[in-house]
Amino acid sequence: MTETTDARPRTVETRADLDDVLAAEARVLVMIRTAGCAICQSMEPILDLAARATDATVVVFNPKDDLDAVADFEVRSVPTFLLFEDGDLVARRADGFVPTEDLVAFIENGS
Repeated sequence: MTETTDARPRTVETRADLDDVLAAEARVLVMIRTAGCAICQSMEPILDLAARATDATVVVFNPKDDLDAVADFEVRSVPTFLLFEDGDLVARRADGFVPTEDLVAFIENGS
């Protein structure tokens, strides 16, 4: 794995902000998280590495009280990783902590 960009994950506060990113970017990895999620916090440095190692835009989104977003994305646990291509959800992962190499492979291959 080689670093290709100086990109960094960005945080979006609302579903509208997330929708704007999904409309503007070709490939987007979204980590759905909640405040106080220890696994989510431990994923932050890995998200940073994944953002620099891939061409994907990496976004962190806490839906807070947005139950529509939780339902739309079928979030049952956090962190949930959603991979979008051209605005379409193409893959998901919701299995807790994901090592860097696995997350990069998920972004690159959708699996």
